[in-house]
Amino acid sequence: MQNPYQQPDQPGALYQPPLQQPPEPRQPPQRRTNRLTMALTALMAVGAIAAVTAVIMTRDEQDGPPDPSKPLVAGWKTVVNPKYGTSFDVPPDWEVLSPDVFSGHGDDKDPDKILIGHTAPAFYKSEWCSIDADGDGAVSDFPLGSVGTKGAEGAKDTTEVAEKNAPTWVYAAFTQPDKSVVKWDKPVEYTTKYGLKGTYVKARSEGAKQPNRCAGDGQAIVFGFKNSEGAFAAWDFYGRTGVPGAIPDSLIMRILSTVRLTPPTGTPTPTP
Repeated sequence: MQNPYQQPDQPGALYQPPLQQPPEPRQPPQRRTNRLTMALTALMAVGAIAAVTAVIMTRDEQDGPPDPSKPLVAGWKTVVNPKYGTSFDVPPDWEVLSPDVFSGHGDDKDPDKILIGHTAPAFYKSEWCSIDADGDGAVSDFPLGSVGTKGAEGAKDTTEVAEKNAPTWVYAAFTQPDKSVVKWDKPVEYTTKYGLKGTYVKARSEGAKQPNRCAGDGQAIVFGFKNSEGAFAAWDFYGRTGVPGAIPDSLIMRILSTVRLTPPTGTPTPTP
């Protein structure tokens, strides 16, 4: 297996050149930024998003062909990504951003280099931890978790999609510049409740350095699959671990179980 961390230079990466923007004027200490999230629309960056609280609903998914624009779990929200032809559901107090938003992580040593990212993201507690790490008056917000979808152009199979992207999310979000603390499990074949077949990989950090109170260990789960046009894609989750309120694996897997395909027309794709 090739080095999974070199995403922009390897097949399966979603790389978008950073937008060139003029330097921001110095502002009072209340100015906030989101260090972990570079959420870009086609023309501009969007800032930090509001904090939310997790609530897990109990009703199971509906029977029959799904309407991809509506939640399949009662009370949840649907995340639709028309670019990659996917939908999935998240609990009601996650924040769902626009499909044209790109959220990613840059290289700490080279901010113009994007290591990994996804589009149409949803966030859980985006302001879970806030800190002015370098004392410049700009407060950075750290989320507890995020989900989204990305492309995997050039991948040979769904296993490669998952194996490359899961450890890269952990490294980019939690352990830079230390790759040695990133671990990942063997790939697992998986079929969502709506018949979408693929492979997922769980990755985690063990002993990430904590240069400030917001830093620490995290994990990622990536599900590789083919969309309705036969192109490889990835559903991604990443989030902090070992802290109060951390997102449990049971909820992550329940969200993953709702992933389904949506053709360009926006009508449901029959499941096999």
